Amino acid sequence: MASPKKFFSNVFKEMKKVRWPKRKEMVKYSFAVLACIIVLSIFFVFSDMIIAGIKILLEMI
Repeated sequence: MASPKKFFSNVFKEMKKVRWPKRKEMVKYSFAVLACIIVLSIFFVFSDMIIAGIKILLEMI
C-alpha cells in the first residue's frame, strides 16, 4: 500500500489537471439545474394531485 504522503502528492497532481468552470459557466449551470428542479417539482405535484383525485373517485364508487 502506498504511503499517505505519496497518495496526497498524487491527488494534488491530479487536481492541477482539473479544468474548473468559470463564473459565467457556473451561473448558467446553476440556472439550468434550478429550472429542472422547478419543472420536475411541478410535474410531480400535478401527478400526485391527479393520482389522489383518481383515488378519491374510485373510493366513491
